[in-house]
Amino acid sequence: MTSILTAENILLNEQVTDKESAIRLTGQVLVDRGYVEPSYIDKMLEREELTSTYMGNYVAIPHGTEDSKSEVKASGISVVQVPEGVDFGSGNTVKVLFGIAGKGNEHLDILSNIAIVCSEEENVEKIVKAKSKEEILALFEGVE
Repeated sequence: MTSILTAENILLNEQVTDKESAIRLTGQVLVDRGYVEPSYIDKMLEREELTSTYMGNYVAIPHGTEDSKSEVKASGISVVQVPEGVDFGSGNTVKVLFGIAGKGNEHLDILSNIAIVCSEEENVEKIVKAKSKEEILALFEGVE
């Protein structure tokens, strides 16, 4: 997991005005780090239109649609911490976004690893309150 999640993929203390800008920011990290084509961000927004990527417990996992596989160059994860939260609709507030890009079927393993860490409420709280990227990376070490 730590091979596709690096300190450079983590943004701390971000402030966003709405769900769309939050997803765009999360996707831009994946673009900037070379995991996906820029058009992947549009696919992330398209996915959000189909069904919310809000997972509960202040977490959202924006990702592309089924037909966006060709825009993924390599598997990667971005983490965007939004301590003030962003409205994801239906009264749902998101404070942590995990942008995922999975080559082949690797997105299923990535989702599973995120779910393992985020199933513990205190882990999500640690991510929201983290003052360093290393604190977030430490939560994912050893998760396979």
